[in-house]
Amino acid sequence: MNVPKNSLKNRLKGSKPLLGLFNGLPSTYAAEITAGAGYDWVLIDGEHVPFDLPLILQQLQAVAAYDIPILVRPVEGTAVHLKQLLDIGVQSFLIPMVESKDQAEYLVQCIQYAPKGIRGVGTGLSRAAQWNRITSYMQEAEEEICLILQIESQKGLEQLEQIASIPRVDALFFGPSDLSASMGFLGQPRHPEVVQAIKKGIATIKEKGKAVGVFAMTPESIQDYAKEGVDIIALGADSLLLAEATYQHAQACKKLIEELDG
Repeated sequence: MNVPKNSLKNRLKGSKPLLGLFNGLPSTYAAEITAGAGYDWVLIDGEHVPFDLPLILQQLQAVAAYDIPILVRPVEGTAVHLKQLLDIGVQSFLIPMVESKDQAEYLVQCIQYAPKGIRGVGTGLSRAAQWNRITSYMQEAEEEICLILQIESQKGLEQLEQIASIPRVDALFFGPSDLSASMGFLGQPRHPEVVQAIKKGIATIKEKGKAVGVFAMTPESIQDYAKEGVDIIALGADSLLLAEATYQHAQACKKLIEELDG
């Protein structure tokens, strides 16, 4: 038995961007629906959604039958949070609000065993190691871990080149919503200054040879950033799609009844 290969990590720099969706509904049913929809990846969002560790585990188990990479965004990037997620089998991470080289180097240590890092050893209790059935887990695991750091503030932009220079970081990912707020344009992720800052950042990251991603929800932004050569695009969230679809459906049906009255 070997450590599972991380298909997302191996496909980060393809000819076309990998398109994915955030899972914002803490439901295994929703996770299966999303996993089977045809996206290139799905992310379980533990930052803004009430996902606890057992529920994340349940989602991983629910989508295990689907041939799709799963990322997890923890509530924050700490050794404690990452240790538990690694041990239940998470291989790909999107870490929110990374703002410095020191913070990025700490996160790299969190995914590595000593002497290189600070990840705790507990393979006999670990689903990821199949409870010691994967005898080579400690030697092979780190190679299959994909570490993506999220740039969401002006401070992160200022430190972008230093963060992108760290060898073990796989990709950097722009969050336009928080970034626009940090730049003084709250609620305006497509403000020209925000878009320009992201495009400049994309070029910086690519110069460092790293993969780059961005959250892009509109057709215009998807195509715009794809032209810049991004490798990963988040298209939205299942919760948002459900909210929009149900609202539009309700309004359309009400309009039908109103037309009868007319």
